[in-house]
Amino acid sequence: MQHQESSASMNDYVATFIFFLAVIDPVGTVPVFLAVTRGYDGQHKRRIAIRAALISASILMFFVIAGEPILTAMDIPLSAFQIAGGIVLFLFALTMIFGESKPEEEVKMATSGNETAVFPLAVPSIASPGAMLAAVLLTENARFNLWEQAQTSAIMLSVILLALGLMLAASWVHRLIGDSGASIISRVMGLILASVAVSSVLSGIKEYFEL
Repeated sequence: MQHQESSASMNDYVATFIFFLAVIDPVGTVPVFLAVTRGYDGQHKRRIAIRAALISASILMFFVIAGEPILTAMDIPLSAFQIAGGIVLFLFALTMIFGESKPEEEVKMATSGNETAVFPLAVPSIASPGAMLAAVLLTENARFNLWEQAQTSAIMLSVILLALGLMLAASWVHRLIGDSGASIISRVMGLILASVAVSSVLSGIKEYFEL
């Protein structure tokens, strides 16, 4: 029995990690980082990468801590947020699959003169709208206790740490997979995200009618 609980818990961790991997898409951040930091020396690039990771982590932790209280203060049931969030995630996923992939879209932002660690690197490349929604939905107070919320936050931060590692090794990663490789990975993540989005909508509808 204990083994089954441990296995279920491990599956939850893996599912949460994959969810955040899809919405944050660390690999897709690499071409964006290269576009933002072109012309800078190694030390400046490292500083931008670390700053972007810290800013995005702070933004997502804000949504973990304050997202649900803000919804409660506005008298918005979390089930409604789940449905709306699922729809937004699904539309976001469709743009990743059929439209310009995340790297292509955000590289355009980076080359339009807004070359900072905040935009488009921290937001929306790392702390994407999908990641903000995920931070709220996966730390719901009614479904998860403080320890589980802390574990989810740790998993989310580990994905941001992975994004930081890939940014620091961006030149090597880009040589390895190229823009086309990052685009393919982004589209695969979009497909995973679409499945998660549909699940979120169905779960929200079920929860709403059970209230």
